[in-house]
Amino acid sequence: MSKRSQTGNSTLSQISGTKTVKQIIGGPLIINGRQLTLSKAIRAGDFIFLTGQVPMKDGVPMTEGTIEEQTRVCIELIRETLKEAGCKLNDVVKSMVWLKNREDFPGFNEVYGEYFSEGAPVRSALVSDFLIDIKVEIECLAYKPDIK
Repeated sequence: MSKRSQTGNSTLSQISGTKTVKQIIGGPLIINGRQLTLSKAIRAGDFIFLTGQVPMKDGVPMTEGTIEEQTRVCIELIRETLKEAGCKLNDVVKSMVWLKNREDFPGFNEVYGEYFSEGAPVRSALVSDFLIDIKVEIECLAYKPDIK
């Protein structure tokens, strides 16, 4: 039997006597002045799921800049979101990367390696078109036990 209650940014599910909490991390996600219907990040148990991070400056997608610049901006924004969740980059266990152009992989990988030089997370990467004119999007999954 499942019992659910929702308070604020958390949903508590009680199934068979165990409790799990889904907690929304961060405020609303606004791009070009429009609030999107997704969460910046969600903690579910010991895992933190981050939405795909696109390169943003002043609330607007970064349509200019090299792959290296856009990658650096994405990872710095990921770092900020992780901090809101009480995590660091070294808590990331999986990342999924979308690149607009296959030729951008070496530049992306060089910058990515600067941030994840030791104990790098597992990663998948693919080439894809985007809904907005950017070169990269990075989604992460972090693991951080809620130690009390």
